[in-house]
Amino acid sequence: MRWHLDAPIPEVARNLVVKGLELSLDCDFVFSALDSSVAGSAEEDFARAGYPVVSNSRNHRMDADVPLLIPEVNAAHLDAIPWQQKNRGYHTGFIVTNPNCSTAGLVLVLKPLVDAFGLEKIFVVTLQAISGAGYPGVAAMDIQGNVVPFISGEEDKMESEPQKLLGKWDGSRFVDAGIGLSAHCNRVPVVDGHLECVSVGLKKIASLDEVREALRNFEVDAELASLPSALRNPVVFLNEENRPQPRRDVHAGNGMAAVVGRVRECPLLDVKLTLLAHNLVRGAAGAALLNAELLAARGFLKHRVTPSESHLAEPVWR
Repeated sequence: MRWHLDAPIPEVARNLVVKGLELSLDCDFVFSALDSSVAGSAEEDFARAGYPVVSNSRNHRMDADVPLLIPEVNAAHLDAIPWQQKNRGYHTGFIVTNPNCSTAGLVLVLKPLVDAFGLEKIFVVTLQAISGAGYPGVAAMDIQGNVVPFISGEEDKMESEPQKLLGKWDGSRFVDAGIGLSAHCNRVPVVDGHLECVSVGLKKIASLDEVREALRNFEVDAELASLPSALRNPVVFLNEENRPQPRRDVHAGNGMAAVVGRVRECPLLDVKLTLLAHNLVRGAAGAALLNAELLAARGFLKHRVTPSESHLAEPVWR
């Protein structure tokens, strides 16, 4: 395999061996970033074999018994894991997913507005980086000096995933948030960082200052703040009228923050704003890592006993 990033391969990973999808891996849980053509069945196989699966793939995001998780938004959805295990006949295994890269930043910014005012309608236009298409991604002749106003499947994900993320787990199923949502998704010649222009209709009348304060003061609880990859304030509010910008702001909070600015009155709905999130960190690898950290903190990830360890004392997750 070839390494395509600018930074060198980390020493801890340099000598790792790439294996096939073997159900005898010596690990306590698995991260999945498999292509959607194989992820669905492979993740189910690992969960059935007793491995917790923390997935970045799309296949199981909208399953009726699988948490679609952003810890700062809907940590309570982890209550669905026992139901999933019972429903599917899993023992110690289960599947938890993180959302689409453009959904991740959007919903993180919407969360404080939902809590403070409620939301009725959302209109969003995305300007999505080429790194979101993977490697080798979009052909240079298609994207250089151009904007491509179509990303396969992206608008469907953006219109469905926030409903589940902002909805509720009622003990046996996920209840959608019931928000009217329309998305337009575009690929632009930016390397990293998805920029989104959003208009929202609020349930409760609020001034622009109140909206700004809700965004600026959004703070997670002590449990989440203690996680290694978490931020106490995962929404970064900027006052400058020309921010956020991918080149300047995409690495805020080590890539785990959603950066928001340009909060102003919307003549069609109530408020409009611009947000930015790092699609490879907050929208992918970092999101899966934070999900795993929360699962570990809540005792869902336990050490798997191998045959050679079966005679030892009761182990703990490592």
